[in-house]
Amino acid sequence: MLTRKQHDLLLFIMDRLNKDGVSPSFEEMKVAAGLKSKSGIHRLIKALSDRGFIRHMPHRARAIDVIRLPDDQVSARAAADQTSPCNDFQNTGGNVIRGDFGARPRRETVAEIAQESVSIPLYGRIAAGTPTEALNDPSRHIDIPPSMLGRGNHYALKVDGDSMIEAGIHDGDTVVIESCNTADNGTIVVALVDNEEVTLKRLRRHGGSVALEPANALYKTRICGPDQVKVQGRLVGLIRRY
Repeated sequence: MLTRKQHDLLLFIMDRLNKDGVSPSFEEMKVAAGLKSKSGIHRLIKALSDRGFIRHMPHRARAIDVIRLPDDQVSARAAADQTSPCNDFQNTGGNVIRGDFGARPRRETVAEIAQESVSIPLYGRIAAGTPTEALNDPSRHIDIPPSMLGRGNHYALKVDGDSMIEAGIHDGDTVVIESCNTADNGTIVVALVDNEEVTLKRLRRHGGSVALEPANALYKTRICGPDQVKVQGRLVGLIRRY
């Protein structure tokens, strides 16, 4: 469920993404929403992220992307295949709007989603907490929109734990991973530690050390030697079910 303010902010962000290719700044959102401070925008953004309507993309300016729409916009897109304009915030009455909680790739129409999906392996669970050995069941698969995939091989993992919640990754989410053996600093990766533990963390290299950083203040960064950590993939997408 979305409040009117959350709904209108979501449409405002979506409209700017479609027009300019980048999300609006917090200052622009504050002005459009008619709020006096950015703290109110931070609360609205957090609510939209917690409900799975938007996601933050690390290490990119104005790094907000719309991944789900309210069902009034889903219906409109299905009929007209376009986003309704939203140039400013208006109070149109009512306080609560039902959200569309189905999985949706970013900025795609319902018609596009209904087209061919891609099946990728679902390799059990990965720890987003204390590293544990990941399960590996290549017999299971999951269907996802092709727009979530780039080049290369991909697989999916179920998230177990809450150490990445401040990056928008919650316990029970499904993460889509691109197979790779290296990643830039700050990338969220699947890391194999000491050839036996697998975990989902943000990768940082400091001189001769490798840091696996959580996104939760309750957890500590794990510092490893360069030979202890092997990158097995990087995060490229997330699926959440309600």
